[in-house]
Amino acid sequence: MNKRDYYEVLGVPREAGEEEIRKAFRRLAMEYHPDRNKDPDASERFKEVNEAYQVLTDPEKRARYDRFGHAGVQSNGGFQRDFEGFDVFGGFGDIFDSFFGDLSGRARNAPQRGGDISIEMELSFEEAAFGAEREVQVQRVERCGRCDGKGAEPGTQATACSTCRGAGQVRRAQRSVFGQFVQVAACPTCGGKGSVIASPCHDCHGAGLQRRKRKVAVKIPPGVDAGTQVRLTGEGDLGLNGGPAGNLYIVLKVAPHELFQRDGADLLYELPLDYAQAVLGDVVEVPTLEGKESVKVPPGTQPGAVFRLKGKGVASLNTRRRGDLVLTARLVVPTALDAEQRRLVEELARALRGSDGKDKGLIGKIKDALS
Repeated sequence: MNKRDYYEVLGVPREAGEEEIRKAFRRLAMEYHPDRNKDPDASERFKEVNEAYQVLTDPEKRARYDRFGHAGVQSNGGFQRDFEGFDVFGGFGDIFDSFFGDLSGRARNAPQRGGDISIEMELSFEEAAFGAEREVQVQRVERCGRCDGKGAEPGTQATACSTCRGAGQVRRAQRSVFGQFVQVAACPTCGGKGSVIASPCHDCHGAGLQRRKRKVAVKIPPGVDAGTQVRLTGEGDLGLNGGPAGNLYIVLKVAPHELFQRDGADLLYELPLDYAQAVLGDVVEVPTLEGKESVKVPPGTQPGAVFRLKGKGVASLNTRRRGDLVLTARLVVPTALDAEQRRLVEELARALRGSDGKDKGLIGKIKDALS
């Protein structure tokens, strides 16, 4: 495929100076770089711009190109030098490294926070309501016990890296469109640590870290619910280079209760009443999380009536104040009656309807039943 004229690619006249060519290149490179321009043709256009720039900024190659055209530079491998400012497919990282240096060497030696750990714990309904003290087993990264985190076999020690002389960094000069810059990078020999280990620890293989199982005591506050997350600061993985340890997060699951439902800090309970208790009233015993309590049911209680036992619910996480036990009356209708029970119910039914057989309504029924 025929190549376009390099001056046409950059949009500059043949007599353009080096600075004019650089300005044109910078503008076109920003326009067509694939990280910025998602047009399918942007990548090829960027390569074309880069190729033209490399030839026209090299005096020897430009002279051959001006005299023989593309043939004058192709035979000499004119495009083997990569442009140091941009990486065609890797983004703009290199140009910023030219200005500020590669900080990876220093970053590797800088203190780094350890990783967080998350586990689940299941509680009984009562443990969630009143709090509990439990113990959990976690597997976390800790300092190697054999080498005490040094990475070297006991009796030996790490030595300063001969490549970087213990600095953990190497410097190299790099040329870009903005001139020559000194780039700082992590030492390839020691990986930025500044030291090398001749005899790595047998247990941690030179890492200085091990993953171990540990038991951790956990105090569960009263009033937690399913999905509550308890954080134990500093009980996660060990940090690197003196950095703080991560956190341990415990996500709680709560087993259901056979009698109660929970609504925030309140407990819900259906209070079963037979017909006589609802009509005549009664004193009944109801369960709570701390034992039984007596509740007075007034005469004429309707199904769905609500009673509250103050402070018999669950503690609130925010205020520590306990909610209520909310009782909802539920009428229990017998499914089987013996002969005597049936006779009495039929007699009551006749009394409630009156001698004319008409329903007296609820108030009339209650009055007749109580008279």
